[in-house]
Amino acid sequence: MNRHYLKRVLAVMSLVLSFGCAGNSVAPAETASARNSEAPSAEPSETARPVSEENTGDIIILYTSDIHCGLKKGFGAVSLAQMRDAMEKQGNTVLLADNGDAIQGDSIGTITKGAAVISVMNALRYDVAIPGNHEFDFGLDEFLKRTQEADFPYISCNITRNDELMFAPYIIREVQGTKIAFIGVTTPLTSFSSSPAHFQDENGNTVCHFMWDADGSTLFTAVQNAIDEVKEKGADYVFLMSHLGKDEIDAPFNFQTLLEHTEGIDVILDGHTHDMDQLTMNDKSGHPVIRSACGTKLQGIGWVKISRKDGSLSNGIYTWNNDTEHSEVFGITNEVSGPIQDVYDALSETMNVKIAESEVTISIYDPVNRDSSGKPVRICRLQETNMGDFITDSLRIQTGADISFVNASSLRDEIIPGDVTYEDIMRLLPFSNTVCVSEITGQDLLDALEWGARNLPKESGFLCPSGFSYEIDATIPSPCTVDTDGHFSSAEGKRRVSNVLVRGEPVDPDKTYTVASISYLLYEGGGGYTMFDDGKVTKKDITTDSECMIDYIRKDLGGVIGKEYRDVHGQGRLFVRMPE
Repeated sequence: MNRHYLKRVLAVMSLVLSFGCAGNSVAPAETASARNSEAPSAEPSETARPVSEENTGDIIILYTSDIHCGLKKGFGAVSLAQMRDAMEKQGNTVLLADNGDAIQGDSIGTITKGAAVISVMNALRYDVAIPGNHEFDFGLDEFLKRTQEADFPYISCNITRNDELMFAPYIIREVQGTKIAFIGVTTPLTSFSSSPAHFQDENGNTVCHFMWDADGSTLFTAVQNAIDEVKEKGADYVFLMSHLGKDEIDAPFNFQTLLEHTEGIDVILDGHTHDMDQLTMNDKSGHPVIRSACGTKLQGIGWVKISRKDGSLSNGIYTWNNDTEHSEVFGITNEVSGPIQDVYDALSETMNVKIAESEVTISIYDPVNRDSSGKPVRICRLQETNMGDFITDSLRIQTGADISFVNASSLRDEIIPGDVTYEDIMRLLPFSNTVCVSEITGQDLLDALEWGARNLPKESGFLCPSGFSYEIDATIPSPCTVDTDGHFSSAEGKRRVSNVLVRGEPVDPDKTYTVASISYLLYEGGGGYTMFDDGKVTKKDITTDSECMIDYIRKDLGGVIGKEYRDVHGQGRLFVRMPE
């Protein structure tokens, strides 16, 4: 990293700290006390929200989810503030909630480790938030710093540290004489979808847990206990703020399975899978429950209304799918405009520096097909792409390793023909993973490829290859078994992966190969890749993945991304056979 770039990063951090504590809201009493301690309070709280005598309208819960630093995407933070203000001026009482994965996903989060996003959330006057799995991408201690900077409480009923709840499991807000309980829950899959090293002490012992077990019973019990407690305290409505999602890959921790094992929830505000489904399903006792999701990067703002007239519930979603931010189209400015613009102005000088040119589109999307909303279909988690080839080549060639790989789920965006800037690279690689080289056996590689392919034909985090090729037959059931933490244990029976060739030669299970990848996979235990636990790390924390890519473009490609990467479908390193 050059000195100019580092200087700009430090300037941004200073700027964030200067206005991050001067938001336009007063911290709730329970949060203000927590900010002066080393960790968030895990004691549930009951507070009455100040209500003007003129507030005779409905109670409206606005919520966001999976913002991923998209403060100037979709509606954007400015229009979200405008929306809330307008509803309150109409006499309604509005509560604003966030469902996780807010602070990570773009350069503004990466450079400030989420601090800039928290400062804007303070300006937006959020009432409550929950951690998503990506809140921990900068490390547990770093996230706890963010919670101290927040003028709102984080809640979760299933995150423990040294066997004690890390956050309050719920809060109860009393507005207009109505008690509304918010219970937080974060997917237990966080324990290995985020870096496991983040949850360990200095001796490598896991001290932070998410109540993972094979059938979900521990999680369901924790949620039910929280429901029962808030009911005993007189809650009129129970809102479950869940970062669980709906997909089968998330089972048994998806919202459907949770509903089958709990009762007493009125509304689930759900995140994690970036969908916008508005559903009504029955819980364990047959009680109807609203499940609402609002997409990602502020393309949707979810709402639930409690009628002042009869107490009935209704829900929906406001959507804005234009490429241009809503507030920019309509010229909206308010008290949130300044904090956002200050941060982006500080970042822009560095982020707009040109580092290369591209003659081709390097993408994670199908170049032709579109989904029902007209957006390109994401294909990078189903097949080889030139983006996977490009990133893994940068790792292998820059380190001199025999082979390299990254998980397909880490591929985030695309490069289009024209100038390539720092901003473009950090959009592609927002996690700031460090690069390392390890010695592994051919058998380790075979097991890793099998583990990565286990979820196909659904979207999968299979390993994108460089220096080797292989085939996946997704018509064969996955032979992988898991340990008590949900990590790879073994592969028993017929394998899906075949024809693994390293530099054109069949892989030798007993041979040692050098592999370049990110620390998340090779020595932090990320993604459940336990087969690398015994690998010998020969080069650790060489550089960041983004700096590695920049060096590859400048030094090995001469500053031009050329026609060797012209095919979005890749260079024929991976063949996937899908069920018909």
